[in-house]
Amino acid sequence: MRVAVVTDIHGNRRALHAVLRDLKQVAPDLVLHGGDLAFGGTHPGEIIDEICSRGWPGVLGNTDELLWTEERLTEIRSAHLKLAPLLGRLRDLIAPMRERVGDERLGWLKTLPTVYTGDGFTVHASPGDLWRAPMANAADEEIQRTYAELGVPVVIYGHIHVSYVRRLGGMTVANAGSISQSYDGDRRAAYAVIDGENVTIRRVEYDAETEARDLLHSGLPHAEWLSRILLAGRYCAPD
Repeated sequence: MRVAVVTDIHGNRRALHAVLRDLKQVAPDLVLHGGDLAFGGTHPGEIIDEICSRGWPGVLGNTDELLWTEERLTEIRSAHLKLAPLLGRLRDLIAPMRERVGDERLGWLKTLPTVYTGDGFTVHASPGDLWRAPMANAADEEIQRTYAELGVPVVIYGHIHVSYVRRLGGMTVANAGSISQSYDGDRRAAYAVIDGENVTIRRVEYDAETEARDLLHSGLPHAEWLSRILLAGRYCAPD
């Protein structure tokens, strides 16, 4: 069974549509989404509608949850003061994002599970924590410690916006990358394809320049910062 995992779309309809065209070539038996569907992009509501209309199962992301609770944001800010500028920008985006998503779509997001179980597991970040996950350069021991409890041969996650595939004994762990706001220096959309126990990452070109211009004219707080990340293909710290 061939499964595609599409994660961290972040309201980027242009990138998602490019991936949808690529999926026609891949022809997976199932497409899963890995959360963070709407937050920080120009078309948050439309992305949710697209996922719903296609019936893709998937999981809750940390910025999905952020639309109705700021509790974890407050906890992280208290524990990691150096992240205050970033967390402040995320907080500024909550109200306009929530308004664009609307109550009905918000209600749907609240129904999403934190773990999807199929031929392997998909989570947004790590089991039981939507905000913390191993980085791509983490030691094998950290990755095994995080995901071994799932007891499956294949684990796919998102969140860090950097794709990789790591084979660790009897388990393959992969990060699917992100459809939008890539952090690995390659601004193309990324997603994962699982074929048995083999995982590959696909990269898809889309018009990032036009998407960045749309962001600048979106009326969203910190649109310049968001567009800068989009064009750089890597995380840019707040000024």
